[in-house]
Parts: sequence; structure tokens; C-alpha cells
Amino acid sequence: MGYPDTAEGFLIHDQKKWTEFKRGEFKLKTFEDHDIDIAVDACGVCGSDVHTITGGWGEAPLPICVGHEIIGRAIKVGKSVTTVKVGDRVGVGAQIGADLTCKLCKEDQENYCPNMVDTYGAPYPDGIISQGGYSSHVRAHEYFTFAIPDGLDTVNAAPMLCAGITVYSPLVRLGCGPGKKVAIVGIGGLGHYAVLFAKALGAEVYVISHSPHKKDDAIKMEAKEFICSGDKNWSEKYKFTFDFILNCADATDRFNLEDYFSTMRIGGRFHCVGLPDAALPEMKTNLFVPGQYYMGASHIGNRPEMLAMLKLAADKNIKGWVEPIDISEVGCAEAVEKVYNNKMRYRFTLTNFDKVFGERA
Repeated sequence: MGYPDTAEGFLIHDQKKWTEFKRGEFKLKTFEDHDIDIAVDACGVCGSDVHTITGGWGEAPLPICVGHEIIGRAIKVGKSVTTVKVGDRVGVGAQIGADLTCKLCKEDQENYCPNMVDTYGAPYPDGIISQGGYSSHVRAHEYFTFAIPDGLDTVNAAPMLCAGITVYSPLVRLGCGPGKKVAIVGIGGLGHYAVLFAKALGAEVYVISHSPHKKDDAIKMEAKEFICSGDKNWSEKYKFTFDFILNCADATDRFNLEDYFSTMRIGGRFHCVGLPDAALPEMKTNLFVPGQYYMGASHIGNRPEMLAMLKLAADKNIKGWVEPIDISEVGCAEAVEKVYNNKMRYRFTLTNFDKVFGERA
């Protein structure tokens, strides 16, 4: 059939063969008045993609085309679209739909809407399963389509649409700013953005990592201190120091949480954005008592936060550590394998879509 009824992408057909990408066609949702068709130019490779295709987060509807850090060109806009015009450079993150009428949506909490639609692997009301950005095209509602500021490079900006907003939203909601001491746990695909954004927001930033070889990277990102959690009694020096901790690691199930909690001020929050496949261990309520500690987690961010994050990144010239990889069966496999094996510093963006799919007007 082809576009505008279908798009092409690199799909996984078996979660046991999660590196076997095959180029194929998939059906696009029914085009509606607020929709925008985007010819994809770049797509970041997210840990969520790997958790999905490996089955770490459970069964996925197959075949599936993952990818939710998408930047491309608007090539068609619905008659009710007011925020984007044909030819604009735009991005789409991990959410592509919501009812936009419920209480949460009206409070700018659409990222928690009970009727939200994930960018891939989720059913639309017409029964079509959403498919992601390792593809020629995506069709997105304008509310979840964001203008990319001129000051941001496409390859560098793509991972901000999930990794960036996933850390930016809790940083802002937890009060990151001048006068605050913030610890970032894990300096990987999420964590390095957390360091960059926390610093840009004006906080004093510390990095906690079990990998001592990442110290130089943390200092290059202008963290005040690097703390190696593999050292004996590492937490003693930092008792009651941090206003909150943003945990970007996906190994929380293996943490001695008492050590981490002890470094926070009274009422400190240990906030998770890294989501491990494994369940957290059992813990007693007593663990939270010594400093009136809180523990929580969050999911991406809302539209106002996304726009504010992109503006901050452009204004402050924030650049993640991003490596481009040409999109292909081989390129997709290489990227997800390296993410799975933690062999990246610190994000990949799939590029050169025109060479594979044509220029697409």
C-alpha cells in the first residue's frame, strides 16, 4: 500500500530474537484533524526499547517497531492543527496520545492520563497498534508533537525527547535550582542528562556511581564531586547532605537503600527514573524513619515541561554525549546490543533515514 496508509520500519518479530530486525510495513492509525505526519530523520535508542524487545517489561504486541525519541519533518497536518506547519522540524517522545479531556489532562498531567497512548506498542481507539520511530513515518497528535528550537542539533536533541524529559521533569518538580544539593545515581543514558540539566538549573550536583572509571566523565559534565558507591562506608561523609536523590540506575533491586537514604536531608526524596526488570526487595517501613525519607518514581513529563526543557537546552547549549549510527537491520541490532550490554557513552541516535526510506515529501 505505502504511505499515507502505511509506513515502513525495522521490526522485531520474536522477543527471543530481539536483535533480528526486519524491514517491513505497518499500518498507520486513521488520520484525524489534529494529527501530524512526520517523515523521520533521526530516532534515539532508549533503554525502554531494549526492555520492550527483550521482554524485560513483559510481552509486547508483535511485530513491533520501537523508538520514541523521534525528530523529523512535518509533511502533512490536519485541518485543526495550529502549532505546526508543513516543513517544520518537530519531535515526538514516549507518549503520542491521551484523551485530553480528563481531570489529569486538564491539570497538565497528561503523562499520567489513564487513557494515554504510548508511542509504540499501544492500541489506538481504531484498533491500530502504535509503532515507533525506527521507521519512515510516524503519525502523531499535535499535543504530543514539539517544535525543535533552531539551536539544537537533530542528532543530539533526539534523545532528549525521552531521556531528557524523563530526568528534567522530576528535577523541576522536586525543586532543583540554586542553593540545592542534588545527587544523581548512575551516569548512563539517563544519568548524564540529569547531571547536565541539574547543573543548568543551578543546583550543586554530585554523582554517585559504582563505576569508578566514570569519575572523569562526571567531572567533565561539571559535577562538583564523584562518589563511588563501591567504596567501603562511602555514605558516611555525606550524612544529611542532599536535598534529594535522582536515581537513574536500573539496578535499584541490588542497592543497600539505607546507605543512600542516609545521605539525604530530613524529608529527602529518593526518586527513581531508572526502572529495573527485577522487583525491589522487601523493605520495612522503619527504613524511612531516620530522616522522614520518601521514595517515588515518575513517568516522562508533560507538554509544558518538554517545551521548557528544549528551550533550556537551546539557551544553555546543552549537548548530551550522543553517537550516531546509520539506521538498518545491522545498525538497529548494533545499537540495542550495546545498550543492553552498557557499551555506550551515553546515547545512540539512528540517522540517515533518507538513504533508506527516500526523502519523503
